[in-house]
Amino acid sequence: MSQIIHIDDMADPVVTPALAAWREGPADFPCPMTAGEVLARAMAETGLSDFGDDTGFRQRLAVILEALYEDEGLTRGGRVFVLKQAVRAMANRLRIEDLVRRHPEILEVPVERPIFIAGLPRSGTTHLVNWLSRDERLTSLTLWESEEPVAGPPVPPGEVDPRVTRSAEFWGAFGALVPHMAAMHEMAANDIHEDNELLFMDMNCYNWEFSARLPRWTRHYLAHDRAGSYAYEKKVLQAIAWQRGKPEGVRWLLKSPQHMENLAAIKAVFPDATMVITHRDPVDVLRSLTTMLGYSDRTRRSWIDPPALARLWADRIEALLRECVAQREAWGAEQSLDVLFHQYMADQQGMARRIYALAGLDLPPETEAKLLGYLAENPRHAHGKVHYDLEGVFGMDVAALRQRFAFYYERFPVKQEH
Repeated sequence: MSQIIHIDDMADPVVTPALAAWREGPADFPCPMTAGEVLARAMAETGLSDFGDDTGFRQRLAVILEALYEDEGLTRGGRVFVLKQAVRAMANRLRIEDLVRRHPEILEVPVERPIFIAGLPRSGTTHLVNWLSRDERLTSLTLWESEEPVAGPPVPPGEVDPRVTRSAEFWGAFGALVPHMAAMHEMAANDIHEDNELLFMDMNCYNWEFSARLPRWTRHYLAHDRAGSYAYEKKVLQAIAWQRGKPEGVRWLLKSPQHMENLAAIKAVFPDATMVITHRDPVDVLRSLTTMLGYSDRTRRSWIDPPALARLWADRIEALLRECVAQREAWGAEQSLDVLFHQYMADQQGMARRIYALAGLDLPPETEAKLLGYLAENPRHAHGKVHYDLEGVFGMDVAALRQRFAFYYERFPVKQEH
């Protein structure tokens, strides 16, 4: 049986010397920074200066930083983390633009019939994309490659790409501070990861919201069209495929919770895609998500307010779900599938067959054996099962939440798990 993990210091964690140092952040990194200073640092790090067409990313960067400095609960280290993310994203954009300028044939690389997996955070999307990625006919993103999509100088045979090393070192250090994260959402450099990392390069990724409380940014993000940012993601996918030596293109398998609120934008940019949407009771999503974020808040916040975090994410999940319901008809039945979490958990093999049929892929026995091999190697709760207390620790009224999400239950018959 899986070990039951009780996190009993959510609101008032024990601050070890290592955690205190992480909260402070590196002394040699400037904080605060303006948007101009972020761009200048990215240029200094890369020796490049062409960011490509301004699709609004400069304005989005300015809004992100304005929202960042409004979050009074963040430690200096918490702010530095977001600033480093911004510098990395802009450095990646500079490298993408430089690569495409030197090799314009990249823009001719086809991105045909990609498979997108969308779904609420904590609804099984990571598990689903990792085991489907065992099919070698599909191409996915590893965490390290999504963080740094442009390769540096050629790596000598037998040596590890330094991008892998950097990713593993960072997430290893983070995991040492919050060891129970592995039971909720392990971050391993070589695991398959979300393609919304690529949206960072257009400053339009909702991952910012996991690192700080940024209502100003969220309002700006939801009020503006995101199709242009998915077009930029397509360029990055072309660049990655080209670097992998696949100028004829590959069939991408991609996933992100963010896709759930961008169904129309994805259809506009990838009209021949297959869209798979997982659905789980949003109350149970909140149980899991608030615990994961509340636990990791000890690395970045000077004081922790679990009820405020839960209220923020109840609002955010509602906004995401309303976007999903409003945009769902952008995809017809011939290209899309709704996957109910309880049905998926009851018959993962059968769900894979449905996805393959929808995507027009055969599923020979040897491929299905590879997929099932992943399931056998990665059982649920292998790192322990976390005890969630949405009512007690986070102060949420579950009955009121269910009324609030009634519009979603009416559209998608998810099972209420608790």
